Amino acid sequence: MTGCEVIVMNDYPGEDITKPVQQIFADSIVVNNKKNLGFAGNVNQGVLKSTRDYIFLMNSDVVLKDNSFLKALQFFKKDKKLFAVGFAQIEKDGKIVGANRAYFKNGLINHSSQIVPNPYSLIPIFWAEGGSSIFNKKLFINLGLLDELYNPFYWEDIDLSYRAWKAGYKILFDPNIKVEHHHESTIGKYFDKSKILKTAFRNQMIFHWKNLTDKDLIFKHLLNIPKFIFIPGFFDALIRLPKILQVRKKTVKLFKKTDKEILSLFS
Repeated sequence: MTGCEVIVMNDYPGEDITKPVQQIFADSIVVNNKKNLGFAGNVNQGVLKSTRDYIFLMNSDVVLKDNSFLKALQFFKKDKKLFAVGFAQIEKDGKIVGANRAYFKNGLINHSSQIVPNPYSLIPIFWAEGGSSIFNKKLFINLGLLDELYNPFYWEDIDLSYRAWKAGYKILFDPNIKVEHHHESTIGKYFDKSKILKTAFRNQMIFHWKNLTDKDLIFKHLLNIPKFIFIPGFFDALIRLPKILQVRKKTVKLFKKTDKEILSLFS
């Protein structure tokens, strides 16, 4: 980790999870939040506290295999429009994920995995995962950071990445850089499954109401609203609509591309 600035953000007041990191890297900067800020709030505080040009966001359930992540820095230096680089993530069952795509269906932008070309090469991805990707810090801040509307978790990294795409920047996936990532192992300790599913759908609604700008896609989304109201989390999103629309006014001012232009990258 020579040359790196390590900031440990502890978002669990009263529970010290920082000692293992300090033992490995004594010069790490530790911030113990006095109250829980949620994923977005916690990450934003760490980003603003950092002093370097690039941010490597790494969840507590991510394990570095080696220092190959440093190779990503050369991509940023070559391309000033590059917002983030995502990595291949090895799950507990050995499956490799991280190469994601998006498509519009049944009134929603959905996401799934995409095939990585062989031989391995850089490919565009829909979003850079907030627990195992490197970001251009200046763009991260200029785009407005992670939106705390999504607290406590889910869709905040998709939202920021989508704003980056629509503002004219790009996100790439490097399959040659690998980390171990046991998804949901942290969230699952503190929230039950019903709460996780409810929050995920609530935030999916927030994402659409905040970011969709193509009139035909908005119309298709609205046509599907009647069936959405029966899904847990919909009304939690609806009561936040005034705040969502307030944030939307600022957000869309940065957009240079349409929804279909972005989605066409993954068709």
